[in-house]
Amino acid sequence: MRFQVPQFIEVEDKIFGQLTLKQFIYLAGGGGLSFLIYTIVGNIFIAAIPILIVMAVVIALSFFKVNNRPFINTVEAAFKYWVGGKLFIWKKEDKPKPQTSQAALREARNFAGVMVPKISDSKLKELSWSLDIKEKP
Repeated sequence: MRFQVPQFIEVEDKIFGQLTLKQFIYLAGGGGLSFLIYTIVGNIFIAAIPILIVMAVVIALSFFKVNNRPFINTVEAAFKYWVGGKLFIWKKEDKPKPQTSQAALREARNFAGVMVPKISDSKLKELSWSLDIKEKP
């Protein structure tokens, strides 16, 4: 049995002429809100400023894309960031360095009574080289 796999699932269907359903709803809602502002204010010159702001937001929601994603996703992410709590995982704290004495240094070298040998710089480079080329020192 063969099934047809849908293609272009990321493209929304154009329902109202060249507009998708979401775009039509945004534009119709913006037009309705603009008409409501005009009827409440009564004067077209005073109502023009809020109507222009509403229509600018509506046009941005309908047609503007940020990083090939709808503008409403950016608005939602900005709102969640502004309202939500911020979690900072790491904060650098300046700690004063403790003063070490000679006795403390000797005790650190004699860890648990075992004398740790000091390796010279040339011997350390030789060991590093032998480990890099995977041979026994």
